[in-house]
Amino acid sequence: MMELTATALAQQLNLSKGRISQYVAEGKLDGCFEGSGRQRRFDLEKVADALGRKLDPGQMMGNGATTQKALQGLDGSEAAKPAGKKHPGGATRLADDDGDGYQLARTLKAQEEARRLRRQNAEAEGRFVLASEVSLQVQKMIGQEVAEFETLLREAARRLADDHALDFKTVRKTLIDMWRAHRAGRAGKLGAVAKTAEMTAKEKDADI
Repeated sequence: MMELTATALAQQLNLSKGRISQYVAEGKLDGCFEGSGRQRRFDLEKVADALGRKLDPGQMMGNGATTQKALQGLDGSEAAKPAGKKHPGGATRLADDDGDGYQLARTLKAQEEARRLRRQNAEAEGRFVLASEVSLQVQKMIGQEVAEFETLLREAARRLADDHALDFKTVRKTLIDMWRAHRAGRAGKLGAVAKTAEMTAKEKDADI
């Protein structure tokens, strides 16, 4: 079952989001969705049945049987079929009688559309964010924290120098050098951990 937001459902059925809300209010879609408000998720096939709509293969997302049928058709007999026509840029047009090829192409397109809708749903729920933006913000925060800590070390060096009659510059350099050496060592270890990190089970299941 492919669970869609109201927006995604409207796109699939070529309707407005307002019309979907109207159908819900009228009870036409009772039993076709779960949740309420922004958490409401619709079952595309149930909605289509309730509205008397037929879904084309591109809308029947997540249909494993269709995928298997398309793949099973690609056997040695393909060599006997007319080759597709070449177009500029390396693109190939399928032969008009290449039914299996067209079916596979439609299935792959449906799978990609399913993944796009899953991403859209996850973004709407706040579960997924733009990784590059998160990385940028984290780098800024870490940079600010490092700068504040180095300021603290300088203040500590001043206090030590005054309290124990030491040379301020020498104390400050010693503290800063130790801190930066520690940072470099930790960065190396964490970098090695990051390179060997694997996706969690939830990340693999997301298939985004």
